[in-house]
Order: sequence, then C-alpha cells, then structure tokens
Amino acid sequence: MVVLSASEEKELLIDILEIKKDILTMIYKAQSGHPGGSLSCANLIYLLYKKVMKIDSQNPAWKERDYFILSKGHAAPALYAVLSKIGFIDRSELFTLRQLGSTLQGHPIKNEQLGIEVSTGSLGMGLSIGVGCALAAKLDKNNRRIYVVLGDGELNEGSTWEAAMAASHYKLDNLTAIIDRNGIQIDGSTEEVMALEPLAEKWKAFGWNVIEVDGSNLGELFEGFNKSKNIIRKPTVLISYLIKGSDVSFMEHTKKYHGRPPSKQEYTSAISEIDQIIETISVK
Repeated sequence: MVVLSASEEKELLIDILEIKKDILTMIYKAQSGHPGGSLSCANLIYLLYKKVMKIDSQNPAWKERDYFILSKGHAAPALYAVLSKIGFIDRSELFTLRQLGSTLQGHPIKNEQLGIEVSTGSLGMGLSIGVGCALAAKLDKNNRRIYVVLGDGELNEGSTWEAAMAASHYKLDNLTAIIDRNGIQIDGSTEEVMALEPLAEKWKAFGWNVIEVDGSNLGELFEGFNKSKNIIRKPTVLISYLIKGSDVSFMEHTKKYHGRPPSKQEYTSAISEIDQIIETISVK
C-alpha cells in the first residue's frame, strides 16, 4: 500500500497551513464568509487534490479527470485556496472573494476552467449530484471517481439519505463521500440540534462501506482514501473526525465563527498562531 513519507507529510502540512492563512485573509478582506468550517476541511480537500484524485491543472476539462463536489458549499474559501495552491486559480484572484463581479462567490459556481465542477451551497444536494455523476461515469464506461465532501450538520437533510440509499442500490463503488465530522453546526452541537450518532452504523445500514479516520492525521486520511478505491460494488463513506476552526485556538470547537469573519485583531492573532505552527513544523 502507498503511504506518505515523513517528508511528504511535512510538506503537505506546511502547504495546508499556508492555505489556511489564505482562507482567513480572503474572509477577512471580504468581511463575510465561513471560517470555522473552511478551516476544518482544508486538509482533506488539499490531500484529495494533491495526492488522491486524477486531475490536470493544465487541462481542467480532461475527460478522464476525477470529480470533486463540495456539498457544504459555504466552505468555498477552502476549495478556492486549494485550487489556487495547485494552479487552477491565480492567487491574487482569491482576495476578490464575494466581491461584485468576482468569479469566487460565497458558494461555488460551476466553472470548468477553474476546476469547479458544480454549483453548490443548498445543503443536502451535493450527494445527489455525486450519485448522478457516478451513475453517468458507469454508463459512459469512464473510470473517473467522484468525491463529495459533506458537513455533518448537513446530514440533517433528508435528501442526503435518499441519495445514500440510491448510491447503495446502484452499487456505486466509484463514489466516495467524506463527512467533515467536526461536531458543530450553525446553531451549536450536532448532537444537540439533531443527534447523528450512531453515525457509522447508520451508513452501514444504508449499505455503504464505512471508514472512520482521524481527519487531522494525513497518513490515516490518505490510507482511508486508498482503501476506498479497492471497494467493489459498494459506495464508501469516510467519516473524518475534524476540528471546527482548526489551528486557530479561539476559533476551535465553537459555533461563533461558523459564519462570522474575524475582526482586524482576531485576523492578526490567527495569522500569528498559524505562522508559529509553520515555524515549529519547519524546524523539525
């Protein structure tokens, strides 16, 4: 099995922290956006694009490419920052987030040239779109894989479970769902708003292959993605345990920054914290 080397993991971690700085800068400049959920899922999106999916930034419309769907569309800054890091979006364009006329709005808008496959943001719809894409790939005899990132609060939506049932029925082994299991949604704890547990058992009951991973552990996450590629006649869900607002101490484990941009003081403090983490990793 392919594993990440220590040097690869170190490089990825530094890249992800730089991506998180861009996320914070985008949202701060816009004074609008969703920092908490963007920070929590940045690592898994970057790992997918950098090490897992078949893509080509020089040929965004490559017919054999894998598809990525950000069902939790409010985390668009994470997707944009990753696409910039790998060459789909010019970095200077990132800081036009949510501006009038910008291609980078608060939720993703389909733009094949920027590597954005579908428009998302209406929660509960992304997995249904993924099911359609996976079915189409099967019919076209195309070996592409479909990856869909969902928020855990999004699982309150009934349409998600209809899609889960259809994916199992049609044995879509080319479909992988990844749940950002950070435990917090806009109104508070997921378990207080609408309890999800036992979450793994629910997905198993719907006929999915379930892999639970520590989403902050890149090696474990990478192994989970590799395992999903070898599953036959079943869709796979990675339940990725993550931290809302990760790597910014005052944003972690709180609903406060679900949809609230940082003030100038908060922004400066957050960037300083991440720079300190980068420095610590760099000298190891």
